[in-house]
Amino acid sequence: MGTVHRARDEFLGRDVAVKLIEPPVVNADDLRRDEDEVKLLARLNHHGLVTLFDAGADVSDDHRPRIYLVMELIDGPDLRDRLAQGPLRSLDVAQIGSDLAKALTYVHDHGVVHRDVKPANIMMFDYGHDAARVRAKLTDFGIAVLMEAPLSGGNGSFIGTAAYVSPEQAKGEPLGPASDIYSLGLVLLECLTGVKSFPGDPLPSALARLLHGPDIPASLDPQWLELLTVMTATDPGSRPTAADSARALTEIIVAQKTRHTGTSSVMPPDEAARLEAVHRYQILDTPADGAFDRITALASRLFSVPIAIVSVVDRDRIWFKSHHGLEVAQVDREPGLCASAILQDEPWIIEDARLDSRALSNPLVAGELGLQFYAGIPLHTRDGYNLGTLCIIDREPRTMSHEDLTTLEDLAAIVMHDLEQRMQSRLPA
Repeated sequence: MGTVHRARDEFLGRDVAVKLIEPPVVNADDLRRDEDEVKLLARLNHHGLVTLFDAGADVSDDHRPRIYLVMELIDGPDLRDRLAQGPLRSLDVAQIGSDLAKALTYVHDHGVVHRDVKPANIMMFDYGHDAARVRAKLTDFGIAVLMEAPLSGGNGSFIGTAAYVSPEQAKGEPLGPASDIYSLGLVLLECLTGVKSFPGDPLPSALARLLHGPDIPASLDPQWLELLTVMTATDPGSRPTAADSARALTEIIVAQKTRHTGTSSVMPPDEAARLEAVHRYQILDTPADGAFDRITALASRLFSVPIAIVSVVDRDRIWFKSHHGLEVAQVDREPGLCASAILQDEPWIIEDARLDSRALSNPLVAGELGLQFYAGIPLHTRDGYNLGTLCIIDREPRTMSHEDLTTLEDLAAIVMHDLEQRMQSRLPA
């Protein structure tokens, strides 16, 4: 479908990846798919996905139009190259899987099915070559489609990579998010064993999963055995969601780290690296300067709620960088404000605190203010760490629509953009 080149952005002084899409023959379907990839990449923004910087088209030759994508350059191998060296450690597989499951959660929430989750489309990298672990990003949305769009390749064919397609994909049936979960399960299983579950020529490989499931070794850790079995279930309805998979993988990470350290006192994964990211922004030792007051005030007006807060978590306390609708004295009186949700890696909502046991651990809800609705969006850095939360709170139970959640995510993105700009302005020229 295209070729990818390393290039230099002379204006910003950074290396980027440029994908040139030049169909060998003019085909309306191909051109439409190429345009769809540009639109999909432009609307998706998540630390587990390769970022699109720019896009354009060269149509000077009517018979050989070319589309180009300027993307984030991932300075590392893809997972296929890494697997050529042999299987990975269980902890590494769980951490990579967690990154991918969170990325797929975001993708699926935006109505997109990737349809080609495979090692060659998973980029491996670290930040500064001294990060706590290698991370993964999902790339190549060349055959991704909106959930409501036609999903087969036409004439009963399927689009995807035979070794990793789901049973329903192999049959050319309509696909949903569960298809990506099946493919991810095959990828994780290959990472653990070093062996493809369905090798061989494309047609026999694709058809094999219609006859039997993948061979999951009984010698695997019980947590892995259980998770991979449900992720690769033949029935799409029996598979977990991407969010459920991410939570299960986090449990495996915690169990692996606990086993390694021999202690039952478990810190959240990569907590030391997260704290380093928090302090990188140099905003903790300064009082709230009103920089985010417009954002919290806007959130309060948009959602008609009395309270909106931007907060950042340090090692031993929560820093409130903006608090619309609460006096500072009230915030200080509730030191556990948002603490039960502030380090969640995904949006976290309590629509009726009176009916949700999770709310009992939140002093603001259970305390004297008696609040009964909470919605929080994590403030993720570009390297995937959670600084804290943008949250809205109400004194009455209410519901949160998908559109509301998207709006709140956009406001959180504005907060992070401001922080990134501040940090960049402090770097030497």
